[in-house]
Amino acid sequence: MSKNKSHGQELLEKLSYKAHNAWNKISDKEVENTFSFCEEYKDFLNKSKTEREFVKQAKKIIEKNGFISIDDIISSNKKLKQGMKVYRIIKNKSMILAVIGSNPPQKGLNLLGAHIDSPRLDLKPNPIYESSDMVFLKTHYYGGIKKYQWVTIPLAIHGIFIKKDGTSVEVEIGEDEKDTVFTITDLLPHLAQEQMQKKMSEGITGEGLNILFGSMPFNDEKVSDKVKLNILNLLNQKYGIVEEDFQSAEIEFVPSFKAQDVGLDRSMVGAYGQDDRVCAYTALRSIIDLKEIEKTAVCFLADKEEIGSMGNTGAQSTILENFIADICNLSTDNYTDILLRRCITNSKMLSADVNAAIDPNYEGVYDKLNSSFAGRGIVLQKYTGARGKAGASDANAEFVAEVRNLFNNNKIVWQTAELGKVDQGGGGTIAQFMANMGMDVIDCGVAVLSMHAPFEVTSKVDIYMTYKGYKVFLEKI
Repeated sequence: MSKNKSHGQELLEKLSYKAHNAWNKISDKEVENTFSFCEEYKDFLNKSKTEREFVKQAKKIIEKNGFISIDDIISSNKKLKQGMKVYRIIKNKSMILAVIGSNPPQKGLNLLGAHIDSPRLDLKPNPIYESSDMVFLKTHYYGGIKKYQWVTIPLAIHGIFIKKDGTSVEVEIGEDEKDTVFTITDLLPHLAQEQMQKKMSEGITGEGLNILFGSMPFNDEKVSDKVKLNILNLLNQKYGIVEEDFQSAEIEFVPSFKAQDVGLDRSMVGAYGQDDRVCAYTALRSIIDLKEIEKTAVCFLADKEEIGSMGNTGAQSTILENFIADICNLSTDNYTDILLRRCITNSKMLSADVNAAIDPNYEGVYDKLNSSFAGRGIVLQKYTGARGKAGASDANAEFVAEVRNLFNNNKIVWQTAELGKVDQGGGGTIAQFMANMGMDVIDCGVAVLSMHAPFEVTSKVDIYMTYKGYKVFLEKI
């Protein structure tokens, strides 16, 4: 027995479990690496506020690191070989990457699956209208938001118009410090007595999220809606678009502010869209940094998770299965459907998504024994869902043990969590759809404060530990 510890203290240390603050578990060199990694992460966030922009920026990075289109390999009738790096982009809004290992695909793949969409405000198909000598844009919010958080903040416009001749025009206004910005107005407190008597969910309505877009009239007394005409004229002069082009456009409004350090110690990152780009970026970096591996590694970066993973760019589609089928087909001369089935069944995935960090200002909605804490490392979440685990993917104990031991053996600081108290609410990820394919899946990612708000907060040490955890999973599971 240690001279400084009683028998009970040693027994408690041996038998009990407690998550630890990750800052206390890493070296000075790792602290330096953590801050450096997060500088690159913040820069990426500033350039990737929409799913299209994420794919665009990621494509630049991966091609510099030797990734080539798998469809180019298919068209050239070549086969995949160990060490090759391939990718596929789907509709410019989802992306799948792979690094080919030495094992044949039927022995299974190691996968990371994150989503690259975030809550935001989309424009309605007919958005422009004039009222009281001002022009507004009508929006339809995307994903789960607290509507009151989106008023009176500076907003930027991001998106693409497909014009009637088929050409496309990309638009981004509000990100450069010299750009104009946009906003949603709110009622002054002097006149808000009735508004403030309402529930928070009713104080600002979805139909009230109308974006202030201009107020200068066109100089022609013979036309009505002069301000709207002036706006349409400006859009036409700069982008060559007309009002009908809004019908075939994907225009998103997002917070215009940049990713910044939070805290006097600069230990945290504050930014829009960290759910789930904090996990998507760390997953992307982890597969890029792989060297020689045995199992083929795959990184699935999906769209539409915030609205249920529907559509042909979401995790409920066949895009991942199609990609895996191509991996199998390009790895053998005797492809069969059973080879694909064996490959998927033997595969293992970390569903790379965030968890809700416990907030001391609102402790009442959390089970403190089963919540994630900012700064305590990567979060393992055995199951998601709501209340009675509805809509959950509940990872089996054997797979949880495998991941747990992997992290312990490789000095990855980790913690486990649920998303709030049992009857309080809940949430979901892409894990359930991946599990439906037959592979082992567990949710694993970064704890976030103010999730789904225009400005979310994460711990830098959690971000770096998540990158390390993802990388070792792809290498060694």
